[in-house]
Amino acid sequence: MKSKYIIGILLSLVVMACNTKEKNLLVDVYETSASGNKLTKITEFESGDEFVSIQILPEEKYQEIIGFGGSFTESSAYLLNQMSKENRKLILDAYFAEEGAKYSLTRTHINSCDFSLSNYSYAPVEGDKELKHFSIDEDRDDIIPMIKEAMEASKDGFKILSSPWTASPWMKDNNKYVGGKLLPEYYDTWALFFSKYIQEYKKEGIDIWGLTVENEPLGNGNNWESMHFSPEEMVEFVSKHMGPKLKEDGHDVKILGYDQNRDELEEWADIMYKDEESSKYFDGMAIHWYASTYDYMPEVLQYTFKKAPNKLMIQSEACVDAEVPHWNDDAWYWKKEATDWGFDWAPDDQKHLHPKYVPVYRYARDIIGCLNNYVQAWIDWNMVLDTKGGPNWANNWCLAPVIVDPEKDEVYFTPMYYTLAHFSKYIRPDAVRIGFKISDKDVMMTAAKNPDGTIAIVILNMNEKTKNLEISLGDRSVKFQINAQAIQTVIVPA
Repeated sequence: MKSKYIIGILLSLVVMACNTKEKNLLVDVYETSASGNKLTKITEFESGDEFVSIQILPEEKYQEIIGFGGSFTESSAYLLNQMSKENRKLILDAYFAEEGAKYSLTRTHINSCDFSLSNYSYAPVEGDKELKHFSIDEDRDDIIPMIKEAMEASKDGFKILSSPWTASPWMKDNNKYVGGKLLPEYYDTWALFFSKYIQEYKKEGIDIWGLTVENEPLGNGNNWESMHFSPEEMVEFVSKHMGPKLKEDGHDVKILGYDQNRDELEEWADIMYKDEESSKYFDGMAIHWYASTYDYMPEVLQYTFKKAPNKLMIQSEACVDAEVPHWNDDAWYWKKEATDWGFDWAPDDQKHLHPKYVPVYRYARDIIGCLNNYVQAWIDWNMVLDTKGGPNWANNWCLAPVIVDPEKDEVYFTPMYYTLAHFSKYIRPDAVRIGFKISDKDVMMTAAKNPDGTIAIVILNMNEKTKNLEISLGDRSVKFQINAQAIQTVIVPA
């Protein structure tokens, strides 16, 4: 794939207002569309009659943004090891470099997960309660080199959130990687495990910014690595074991609870944030989107924010699941053909939560919906998968923004890559979401003010026709268009 299709640095031109009675608002416009734009700088617009009115309200300030990005999985790192040096660099630069998507928040797994080549643990020796045999050697061939090369590519750096899918089987009541619960006699050992993980990664020059206590504590149907916690059990483990141990060992790291679907979020918020003692060591909540392919559940997000407005709320995992990648077929990613697991198994009263969907819209709608309801960060799942949607020991195939064919050393940047870049590249860490008013409910949008004073506005047009837009900021305004089936990022200079 030619570099101009990743994210080109083009000469900056100005879009000016057509209405001479008002001051011109100078903006840069970047668009990704079903018609073929890929984060393309738009400099020419046709005039129109009816305009969607968008008023930007920077004095209305909401949550601070932490970042956007994807995940370092063993599957992704393994695939990069199969690629040529040139294409490996191409992919990592596309995600992390200045000319790329500039990912600022990432995730990785502690021990193995479904997107690993096999089951493994950093503490494989049974009965090793003091973890004398703890080792992260399993990550040295793939995940650690991938993270280090990403660090070299990134000018601003990025944060890492780490999550376990399961403890070592010998610490669990079923002695298996899949399912079961952590035995109480190993609560201190498991807390020590987190501390050693942070220490060992730090020795590699990699700082861990945050931890989730357990990926999907409600389970995954016993399909791959998992370990179950009730909300009460997680609160007990964190408040009496994990939190105190990390503090004792001097680790300045965020602890996020829950880490599963939004439909159960209110119950967890009620228990985690019940009082000062229960919430003391929790910095916030991690959430997933798999309960629905369509509903980003704004009421639930609002409820959780109001329950603990000073705590974080981070979307820690999302992917287009139950699909095998479509290779070099941009049009498919703009069509309403994709499904998810819930499309097949959901009961009739929940079918509406799992409709067929356009993959690009699923990403863009969810990110916008999350941001507009106090979520502070959004992390994609695998950064790289192969043409089968793996490798994956559990045969759990999914899509990723970048698909590779290692046998042919070929790379395909799907439209989802550009969709994510509309947010990650232009809404930077420590930006603050700001207010807006829009006259057309069929057009979705969000807006944020960056630390450098620029304002980033992301607009999604899911309609089959072009929309004329008029954006106003104070007494300045600008008129332009967004294509049918398109996402735009509009940058207002400081």
